[in-house]
Formats: sequence, C-alpha cells, structure tokens
Amino acid sequence: MSDETTPTTSSSAGPPRPWWSFLLRRPMQFALDVALLLAVFAFSYALRFEFRVPRVWFDRALMQAPLFVTLQVVSLAFAGVYTYIWRYVGLAELRGFARGIGLAVVPVVFLRVFKITPFDAPSSVIIIDALLAMGGVVGLRVMRRLVYERFERNAGAVRRKKAVLLLGAGRAGVLAAREINARGDGELDIRGFVDDDELKIGSVINGVKVLGTTRDLGRLVAEHTIDHIVITIARATRPEMRRILDICESVPVKARVIPGLLELLQGNVAVSSIRNVEIEDLLGREPVQLDTELVSRFITQRTVVVTGAGGSIGSELCRQIARFGPRRLLVVEQAEGALFDIDRELRAKFPGVDVVPVIADVTDAARLDRIFAQHRPEVVLHAAAHKHVPMMEKNPGEAIKNNVVGTRTVAEAAGRHGVAAFVLISTDKAVNPTSVMGASKRVAELSIQALQRRFADTRFVAVRFGNVLGSAGSVIPIFREQILRGGPVTVTHPDMIRYFMTIPEAAQLVVQAGAMGQGGEIFVLDMGDPVRILDLAKDMIRLSGLRPFDDIDIAFSGVRPGEKLFEELGTANEAVTKTRHPKIFIGQIAGVDVDLLDGAVARMLAAAADDDGVAIRAELCRLLPEALIGADLPGITGPSVTAPPSPSLVLVG
Repeated sequence: MSDETTPTTSSSAGPPRPWWSFLLRRPMQFALDVALLLAVFAFSYALRFEFRVPRVWFDRALMQAPLFVTLQVVSLAFAGVYTYIWRYVGLAELRGFARGIGLAVVPVVFLRVFKITPFDAPSSVIIIDALLAMGGVVGLRVMRRLVYERFERNAGAVRRKKAVLLLGAGRAGVLAAREINARGDGELDIRGFVDDDELKIGSVINGVKVLGTTRDLGRLVAEHTIDHIVITIARATRPEMRRILDICESVPVKARVIPGLLELLQGNVAVSSIRNVEIEDLLGREPVQLDTELVSRFITQRTVVVTGAGGSIGSELCRQIARFGPRRLLVVEQAEGALFDIDRELRAKFPGVDVVPVIADVTDAARLDRIFAQHRPEVVLHAAAHKHVPMMEKNPGEAIKNNVVGTRTVAEAAGRHGVAAFVLISTDKAVNPTSVMGASKRVAELSIQALQRRFADTRFVAVRFGNVLGSAGSVIPIFREQILRGGPVTVTHPDMIRYFMTIPEAAQLVVQAGAMGQGGEIFVLDMGDPVRILDLAKDMIRLSGLRPFDDIDIAFSGVRPGEKLFEELGTANEAVTKTRHPKIFIGQIAGVDVDLLDGAVARMLAAAADDDGVAIRAELCRLLPEALIGADLPGITGPSVTAPPSPSLVLVG
C-alpha cells in the first residue's frame, strides 16, 4: 500500500496538479476509500432500518449508492484530502476531511428537501452516513500510520536506543516528542518529560509522562538509566540555560538540544538530529522584534547597496534585506570568492530579488561613481572595513585607507548621487579608542557627520555594536580549535570582558536603525550583559566534556597592542537617549571642525603612502584627544588595563 511521493522543490514541480490527479498517482488509496464508503453507506441503511431494510428502500439504496460515494470522493479530492501522505495524517488534517464530507452532504440534502425520487435518502441515513464516512476515511489513514510506525519501531529495535528525558513540557517539547516518536527508526527512547511546573507532574502529554522537576533530575537519571537530557525549551534565556547546564553537570548527565527549536515551534522544520549544547546557546538572546512596516518602507522596492557583502556582517545584511523585497540589491565586494558565494546563495534563496554582484574597491571613487550613476541606489549600507585589531596595529596605513578613506569615498558618492540613506557599520572600539582600528572607525563616524552638513538630502547615520558570534576573527572559533588540539586555550587577560550578539541580530538591528535615522545620529545597539572571556573559555571546555585547568589548560598571553580590557558603547560627550525600539539607543556624535578633519585625513593618507605608522598614530591622537593608541609616542603608555566597569549597560548622557 504505497502512499508516498517523492518531494519536489517549487522550481521543479511544474504547474499545480488538478484536484482529480490522485486517480493516476494513488489508485490503491482511491479503491480503498470507495470500498469503505460503499460499506459505510450500506451500514447506514441497515442501521436505519434495524438491519431489516424494506425492498423498496433496498432498491433505492442500490441506485443512491453510486451517487453518494461519487459525491464524497469528489468532495474529498476537491478539499485536498488526497494530497495528504497517509503516514503523516494527524489532527491538523481533520479540517480537510470535515470540509470534504460537508461538501458532499450539501447536494444530498438538496435532493432530500425537494424529494427528488429515487435519490432522496432518509435524513437519518444522510446523517449516519456522513458521520461514519468521516470517521472511516480518517480511521483508515490513522490505521496506516499506526502500522507504519509499529513496523519502523520493530525495524529499529535491533539497535540499542538511547534513553533520554525531555526538559521542557511546553509546546516545543510536545512537538519534539511527537516528531521523535514518529521516527520509529530513530535512536532515542523518550522516558519522560521534566518540567518545573509542578501542576504538570504526573500528567501524560502526547503519550509521554511528566516525571518531575529539575530538582528530581538526579533521581530520574538513575532510575531510568538516562543517557542524556534533551533541552526542549524554545526560548530559554541565558540564565535558564546556565542553570540547566549547572544542574546537568552536578548530576552528572550530558545535556543536548534540538537544533532550530524556534523553527520547530513555527512548524517550519522537523526534528532530524540532536546536537550538543554550544556556547552560542549560553550566549543566546531574545529574538529581535522588527518594526516591519518601517523597515519595509526603508527597503521594499528600492535599490540597495551593501559594501563588504562577502563578510560575516555584510552577507547577513544582504539576507535580511532580501527578505523585504528590494527592487535591486547590489552586493559590492573586493574578494571575488566571497562575492561568488553570497551571490549564489542569494539567487537560490531569493529568486525574486534582482541581485547584482559588483567587484569594486571602496577607495576607487571613479568606479563607485560609475556604479552609482548606472544603478541609482536609494539606500547604502557600508559594511566594508578592516576589523581585526592586532592586524591593524601592524598595518595602520591599511586601516586608514580602508576604514577612513573607503568610508569617505562611498559616502561622498552616495551624497553626490542623491542616495536617500547611508548607514555606516561602526564598532564599540571607536569609543575612547586604544587601537588604530577603533580610532579609524571613530574618524569614519566623524566623517559622515561632516558629510551630513555637506549633503543635506542624504541621511548619514552610524550604527555601533560590539563582537558578533561566529564572525571572522571571533574568539569562539579560535577557542574551539584550541580545544580540539588539546589546548591550551589562550586568554589575553583574566579580567578581559566583551559584549556579544549574534550576526542575524546585529544585521536586523542595523537595518532597523537605518530605517529610523533622520541624519547625523550614532545608534548604539543594546549588547546585553558583557561576558568575561575567561568564563567563556571555561564554559566551552566544559561543554566539550572536559575540565578547565585539568583536562585543558588555560594560558594567559597578555593584552595585545590596541586591546582594551573592556569595551564601551558610549562616551560622556555623546547625548544618548532611548528610541522606540528597546534594543536601539540614539545620540549625536561629538562634532569636529571640517577643515581640521580633512587636513588630518590628508596627512594620515600621506603617511600611509610612506608606511609611516608612527605619524598615523600621532595624527589620530591629535584629532581624537580621547584616543590612546600608541606606546611608542610621547605621553602614551599603551592600552588601558584598569578594572572593567560593572556588567550592566550604562549609557551616559
């Protein structure tokens, strides 16, 4: 009784099949339904007349049966019932069955009301037949599903399944349990739920009993010989994840999670694998709530440019922008390999978006002028930059050319060609900078403020945030690689702390801030609580099943040139206030004389041409009195190693 069809993608499925095409694809299902509906119709008459059907009604029933069954089969097909795969039929599909049987009843009732003999069946027969037909066609499919799942379980029983507890008996946990149980060939044996809602203890959800709370984990693990705990809390906060992992470590039992729980909750994916808890789960934050109407006005049906489109932030910006249906998306990147990758990805995921790959150097004014003149962009998001602090300390001239001159070149092109909005992706390292990279981004911020006065028709804004998880040069992949090698894990200083956010969150907030900007603002993203890098290293070692300082050593390498012990999100010279978005703050960048700025940039560019790092640092310090960026200059002693501030986010106005 084969009822499966090979899934096809939308691009290869061709035109929609007509509602009657099930006859060609699933004749066995059709035959079974016809036989069942005929039997139900006969039983309805027999029940109506207490199994002694008079001859006259028996003759009528023979004439009515083909009509009733034909109407029911056609109505079920029209309602989409025959598009359902039998082994996956559940409560969600009941509406289709009810709609199909309901449609079939309408003409039958019409025949009865107007007494169109011999097709006017008794009212009781119509009701009984409809109810039994509904139950029969659903029951037939449920029976098929039960047989399939029993067969798959027996086939998988030859392997030893892992006994697990599901931690979290909410909606996500129920969906996870349902999907795991449906996979009879899977490797997991669910022994029960664990949930801290004591009212749920003892209840049975989707065939799985709630055995206790997290306080009972030690006892439950021992009693049921549990292999590991599967966390099924869709929106677990950082403190919740920390508490759960601490409990599991004390038991001890390994904790794992289901990938894509939020997508599972939305019904977009199925549970296909269980993975270990990653450090990203501990650093997880609440999903960003975008003002979709405002962002749509900012992006939809407009031509958008993203520079640095092949980088971690730039590529995610492209993905977020493509969701809102721009008229055209120009992905600008100097590295052809990275540009090829993001271009191919965007074309596959967003076939309706006109993606234009552009290889260009952001310092090439003539090339940018031709691009802007040809495509007439309305929004520019400038993510192209050198961001690696130690690398820019060794190559200060490149930081000036790319971060300062590149920003000014793209921004000036935007102003000359009447771009509506220019958004600079900045960094928390631009605040009281102790590195060439941070200082160069601060000069970039000052540059777009100066251009705001020069090009009044373009809104120039900057968005400042800290480290993003998984970006190029991030500490997390470095730690992961060091752990795989057996250590040691290198931490620069035991008091080093940093802010972290995910790449999608950062990109979404950048787009939101860009849509909100009126011109001249610096937007500061709420980075949450800072994380001590030493604690981060310890957590990653523990999540790998090892013990810090015992199995994997942690070595302190010392603060590198240009690094701070802590990053700041605002300065005392910036008036920072709240916006209508809870994760975005706004302020005005402290001004600077345009002639002073232009002269300093010109001198830094000349020094870069001579590869004179000392002159570049000296010029940055003269332009930015708050900067502390060179131990080799008079009066400069190197990066700050003072104690970090309290973990709470403080914005000074």
